[in-house]
Amino acid sequence: MSSIIKRALKKFVKYFRIFSASKVGIAGLIIIIVFLILALGASIIAPYDPKATYVSRPFTPPGFKHLLGTDEAGRDVLSQIIYGSQVALIVGFSAAAVSTAIGTLIGLISGYYGGAIDTVLMRITDIFLIIPMLPLAILLALFFGPSLLNIIVLIGFLGWPGLARQIRAQVLSLKELPFVEALHALGASSRRIIFFHLLPNISGLIFASMIGGSVGAILAESGLAFLGLSDPRIISWGRIVARAIGSGALVRGAWWPLVFPGLCIALLACGFSFFSHGLMLLVSPFLRERR
Repeated sequence: MSSIIKRALKKFVKYFRIFSASKVGIAGLIIIIVFLILALGASIIAPYDPKATYVSRPFTPPGFKHLLGTDEAGRDVLSQIIYGSQVALIVGFSAAAVSTAIGTLIGLISGYYGGAIDTVLMRITDIFLIIPMLPLAILLALFFGPSLLNIIVLIGFLGWPGLARQIRAQVLSLKELPFVEALHALGASSRRIIFFHLLPNISGLIFASMIGGSVGAILAESGLAFLGLSDPRIISWGRIVARAIGSGALVRGAWWPLVFPGLCIALLACGFSFFSHGLMLLVSPFLRERR
């Protein structure tokens, strides 16, 4: 057991050294960790109840008592942003996991079997690629209702085509290698070859793509929340901005309920994007050679 742990630690140290060569990747990891701490410790870190109204005057500017000011109902903006990080991370990870699972399965099947199966699956993928995501997401959100689970499934269901094409391309090259021919000669089933031999060889790409897919999921959730298509009972950054605009914050010169949530959306999206770039160094020797 100890030898297994030692080998695992050696691999971790090796991979972390490769990853740490990307300063951008390290910066992204730090950003994600900071928001994770805020999300997990929201009940302790938040200075006020995010739903408590009139804790101070509406649109109170940032100051010592309210570091990021208050919104149109006198709610503390900082507390809302801290709790909003929970929704952003839940949607980001969950929706990316759904889209990654769908894209991986379709890419594996399409690349391995080829022929008519490949043609049909890739034409379906092309259809999803050319459909405008935001209008379709709006229609589906209106049809299924504004719940957090529906938003996660919706974003995940619409975000898989790009990954499916990447996985297919990898599988097309892997299945021509000698080890796959040897497995066929030994009588291994297609299911075993796909899930026990091909899938582990592209696991790094899948994980990096899932982290990168979190960027689109976070931005999509913020956009839907801004349009009023998310659960109104849940605090999210997009809804904070939407409420501020709807209550005339710009007219009153109250920029803080707009700027700070918007900065958090951009910062967390950049964090996932930077982290994904660092992970790509682990799975792409070509990128490591170019550094």
